Amino acid sequence: MFAALSERWEAGGRKRFTEGKTELEWLETFYQIAGERGAAQGVTLPPFATFWEANEIFEMPESEQNARFIRFAEFRRDPERYPLKTESGKIVIHSQRIASFGYADCPPHPMWLEPDEWHGNAQPEQLQVLSAHPAHRLHSQLNYSSLREQYAVAGREPVTLNSADAKAQGIADGDVVRVWNARGQVLAGAVVSEGIRPGVICIHQGAWPDLEPSEGGICKNGAVNVLTKDLPSSKLGNGCAGNTALAWVEKYQGPTLTLTAFDPPAST
Repeated sequence: MFAALSERWEAGGRKRFTEGKTELEWLETFYQIAGERGAAQGVTLPPFATFWEANEIFEMPESEQNARFIRFAEFRRDPERYPLKTESGKIVIHSQRIASFGYADCPPHPMWLEPDEWHGNAQPEQLQVLSAHPAHRLHSQLNYSSLREQYAVAGREPVTLNSADAKAQGIADGDVVRVWNARGQVLAGAVVSEGIRPGVICIHQGAWPDLEPSEGGICKNGAVNVLTKDLPSSKLGNGCAGNTALAWVEKYQGPTLTLTAFDPPAST
């Protein structure tokens, strides 16, 4: 896409943008860079051609060194020689620089601030929504792949909820449920678990959106961003605040909706 835009911008832009390499050659370049970094950590990658033809996930060997990893170990050993990248070179509790910004939502020292949405201002039967990172994909990458068979529930993105909350709504493990709030609604597959506290549900981030206009725009694949707020973490960080959301959950009683998130675009 950007190569095509570069060519439209000026003649020869495609070649300059791609540096004369094909997509496969760029993949090999990135692979070689990863190989060099891996070698520095004692991990040997197979040749690119072997990796590409095998079309299999490469499993990294376990590393005893990584298992003993200690954050800021060099700094702890010799703070003067290995300072941190902070104003003082040390761990900062109060930042004068951040204080100078005067941001009400980002004080210069660690403290608890009331979230925009949380159980403290929840409506009856609303649950806190967590959008954790998934174990079987990177954000939305690989959501379409066969790895999905290892975690999908009733063909949907799973939602984990406590047995007490499930019982209150007549939800059983494996049911298709509707999760909704004022921003939107999604279908998900119920995973009833004691591994999550009552009043909280978890839908992993990264599911491909699959909206159904005929049913109020409900997402058939369980994309949690339909439920979350477009709200930055602070004026300073402007990070994702994907765990600041409330929603209701109920057993889905509507018509059967076919998943179309992974269908290729219609050809013209």
